[in-house]
Amino acid sequence: MGTTHTYDVIIVGAGPAGMCAALYTGRSMLKTVVLERGIPGGELLNTEKLDDWIGEKSILGWELAKKFEEHSREFGAEYVTANVTCVSRLDDGTFEAVTDSGDIYRAPAVIVTAGGTPVKLGIPGELEYAGKGVSYCAICDGAFFKQHVIAVVGGGDAAVEEADFLTRYASKVYVIHRRDEFRASRILQQRLFANPKIEVLWNTVAEEVRGDEQGLMKGIVIRDLKADTVRTLDATGLFVFVGFRPNTGIIDGHFDHDEMGYVLTDGMMQTSIKGLFAAGDLRSQLTRQVTTAVGDATTAAIAVEKYLKAREEGGHAVDPHGSGGYAV
Repeated sequence: MGTTHTYDVIIVGAGPAGMCAALYTGRSMLKTVVLERGIPGGELLNTEKLDDWIGEKSILGWELAKKFEEHSREFGAEYVTANVTCVSRLDDGTFEAVTDSGDIYRAPAVIVTAGGTPVKLGIPGELEYAGKGVSYCAICDGAFFKQHVIAVVGGGDAAVEEADFLTRYASKVYVIHRRDEFRASRILQQRLFANPKIEVLWNTVAEEVRGDEQGLMKGIVIRDLKADTVRTLDATGLFVFVGFRPNTGIIDGHFDHDEMGYVLTDGMMQTSIKGLFAAGDLRSQLTRQVTTAVGDATTAAIAVEKYLKAREEGGHAVDPHGSGGYAV
């Protein structure tokens, strides 16, 4: 039988958004718990280096994650290693986060920052060379591949758009696609086909990522499905864009979302479930970066403080800037 714990706010997920939200709720003197199934850091732990975190020309992903965690702990955030299986709103308007160990965490507000998961190819060497040649984010890692030969796997909008984007860094980009046509929009395809740095390998799949003695990626084993032949592509980078799944399965009950399943929020990061806020990669938005995640989280945390105050007073919290308020 698990134990029940009570807090002012529960944060689910300890990526950049979760840790930043914890810093702000802590500064607001709210009793905060951050529930994370692994080591705090999220996708930062899968990122070798960042050169787009303002104020740091270059910083290791794990190093930035550690700074985020330590800073938020300074303001009282409590971190608990726990795998949340369900977040549900009770009849009295409070929330319950249930973990697989049976422990229950209760609070009048929740910020879900559980992120999303890039769909993996599931081939040998992919995980071994993640952050050492294999990437799932062109904007994050493209600048590290200046004058490199790289490959992109996928055939949708993301793969085609990012392949075109990556040519500003790479000397050559191969696009590996298992079919003989793309699913991407026509305008994106036109740009790709007009780019002299890009070569499309139709009816082809990646079967293995290989590396060198230094532990860095050096090639990709690919198979031509029509000819049933195998060869090694000399490439030092592999960008995988075959899908991205927001981790929204823990939310019990219907919530407004876009066609891809990402959570829709208002300008204060509140979902259609009152008292449930969302920030970071699982939220519907244009781009998913560390900077946008912490921006979402800042807004969500400050909005939670206003929401809780309105709930306490039994009234309606109005945004002083006129962008709406909360029905509690």
